[in-house]
Amino acid sequence: MTSNRQFILKRRPDGAPVAADFALETSAIPALEDGQFLIRNHYASLDPAQRGWMSDAESYMPPIPLGAPVRATTIGVVEESRAEGFAKGQWVLGLNAIEDYSVGTLGGFTQPIDPHAVPSVTNYLSLFGAVGMTAYFGFIDVCEPMVGDVVLISGAAGAVGSLVGQIAKILGCTTIGIAGGAEKCARLKDRYGFDHAIDYRGKDMAALDAAIKAVAPDGVDVIFENVGGDILDAGLMNLRHGARIGLCGLISEYNAPSPVGARNIWQLIVHRASIRGLLVADYVGRFAEGGAKMGEWAASGRLVVDEHIDEGLDNALPAFMRLFEGSNQGKMILKIA
Repeated sequence: MTSNRQFILKRRPDGAPVAADFALETSAIPALEDGQFLIRNHYASLDPAQRGWMSDAESYMPPIPLGAPVRATTIGVVEESRAEGFAKGQWVLGLNAIEDYSVGTLGGFTQPIDPHAVPSVTNYLSLFGAVGMTAYFGFIDVCEPMVGDVVLISGAAGAVGSLVGQIAKILGCTTIGIAGGAEKCARLKDRYGFDHAIDYRGKDMAALDAAIKAVAPDGVDVIFENVGGDILDAGLMNLRHGARIGLCGLISEYNAPSPVGARNIWQLIVHRASIRGLLVADYVGRFAEGGAKMGEWAASGRLVVDEHIDEGLDNALPAFMRLFEGSNQGKMILKIA
C-alpha cells in the first residue's frame, strides 16, 4: 500500500469526453492526520451528472479542478483510521473520487454502511443510493402522482427511469417509457412492466410526438424527464391540463457543442402545467424513509433493480461513456478493487 492510481481530469471536455481529457496517474498515498481515515475504494458510481462536474459552468456543485481525480460516489473499506467512529475493516459510502484510495474526514460525506443488510453491497449505489432515492422522491414528491395518471418517462431503461416506471405502476399509473432500440423497449415491458414503450431511434420531434399521441391520445399527466432535446419537446406537445413535469436530467444535451433547449415550453401556459427541477441532495435527511419503502417493494418482488458493473480503473472512460451511448444495462458501476 504505497501508491494510489487516480483517474485524473486533464482538460475540460468539449462535447463528448475523449481519452485525451483524462489520464490514469499514480501518486503517493498521503499520511493521515487526526480525524482522517483511509478508504480502499471497491466500487465507484458512474452517473451523467459527472459530465456536468467536468465543465466549468456554474452548477449545484463546484467543477472538478483540472489535475484532480474525477469526483464520484464510492463504496470502500477503511484501511487505516485516525478518526473516531471509523474502524479498520468497516465498509463506508461517500462522495470521493475514481481512485484506489481516498482520504475521508470526520464531518464529511462518508458514512458507515452494513454490507450484510442488502443483497449486494453495490445496492448502496443503486436501489438504496442516489439512484433509488432520486426515483422515489423525484417521482413521489416532485411529480405528485395520482391513481390513474398517465406517466411518460424518458431514459426509461436507465437506472433512474426504470425504477420510476415501476414505482408508477405500483401506485396505479399507466406508464409510457421512451428508450433507444428494440431490445431496451422490450425490456421496459417484459422486465419493468411498462404499459407502452417508444423507441426514439430514427425519430425526429414530429415522429416522437405522433408516437406519444398514438398510446396517449388524451395526453399525459406526468413527465419524468431524463433526456431533454426533441424527446422533451415531444412530451410537451402531449400535456394534459395541470400536468406536472419533474426535470431530473438532460443527458442528450450534456455533450452538445452549443446550447440547446426546449422549444415547446409555451405548452406549459396552454395547459397550466408546471415544471420543477429535482436534486436528490434535498432529500438526504429522508433517505431512511425512501430506503425502507424501496426495500419493501424489492423484497416483495414488485420492484427489480439492474446493475451494470465494468471492472478496472483503466476502463473508467469507456464505462462512463456507456451512459451516453446507451449500452449499459442498469445502474453503471465501476469495480475498482
